[in-house]
Amino acid sequence: MAKEIERKFLIDLDKIGSLENGTEIKQGYISTSDKTVVRARVAGEQAYLTLKGENKGVTRSEFEYEIPVNDANEIISELCNGPIVEKTRYLIYYSGHTWEVDIFHGENDGLVVAEIELSREEENFELPCWVTTEVSGDTRYYNSSLLSNPFKSW
Repeated sequence: MAKEIERKFLIDLDKIGSLENGTEIKQGYISTSDKTVVRARVAGEQAYLTLKGENKGVTRSEFEYEIPVNDANEIISELCNGPIVEKTRYLIYYSGHTWEVDIFHGENDGLVVAEIELSREEENFELPCWVTTEVSGDTRYYNSSLLSNPFKSW
């Protein structure tokens, strides 16, 4: 079974320096009756269908499949309820890990987070100087939560 072990942090953009080569992402969510997530995402010239299980700590099941971009756009427009999440993602390599820095747009404008994927929950890693606060367990920061409770309304 595929597992995602991910920690999420707020960051200080003033300390990060210039960000280059960002990828524009739009993603929509298909309603489920439990705590699973079904997401369609277009990221630049690629698209994915992703299924995620309920979080247990910072770990959850994750299954991700590349799909045609046209299919993802149709899924987002026809099957995803409500608004979409729009953001620009930047990859930063730091001390042996890749950090994904997301700058959100639209109703979530002003929100900036960084995520790091780990191979195990107890894995040690070095925090960059631009990391401020961990928000891994705060459900407000889940992308799927930002649809019903966007950052601008906090």
